[in-house]
Amino acid sequence: MILTAAAAQAQMHKIPAAVTEAFKARYPHAEKVTWKDEITCFEAQFTLNSFVMTADFSSKGQWQNSEKKIQFNDLPVAVNDGFKKGKYADWKIVSVVEIDKNSESLQYRIEVKKNGFQKKYLFLNTNGKLIRDTETI
Repeated sequence: MILTAAAAQAQMHKIPAAVTEAFKARYPHAEKVTWKDEITCFEAQFTLNSFVMTADFSSKGQWQNSEKKIQFNDLPVAVNDGFKKGKYADWKIVSVVEIDKNSESLQYRIEVKKNGFQKKYLFLNTNGKLIRDTETI
């Protein structure tokens, strides 16, 4: 019971007006918006044009990055081809995310698994080149 009360209090943390205003300006048609205080930023989880997305903002309302869950078949042709020609092509695709960062080029993160226990996160650029592969995000 105490944990439930603590969780409820944590969710009541006020999101700064600068953050919510910046979010509304950037995503005026967002639906089902929920917020998390991630200590270093405020994260909005929402739906936009049927896509599940997240967006991070600084406490002053500066947009930092967005992630959009997409289907593998919705990847740009170059990214799709880059994955299929890479060393992880025979791994099972778990999820695909388009990452838009404030100071970087668009990237794609493909989560893959093999043999039911090996997991990797592959980061590819818009040309389909593998930038890095990691076991954690």
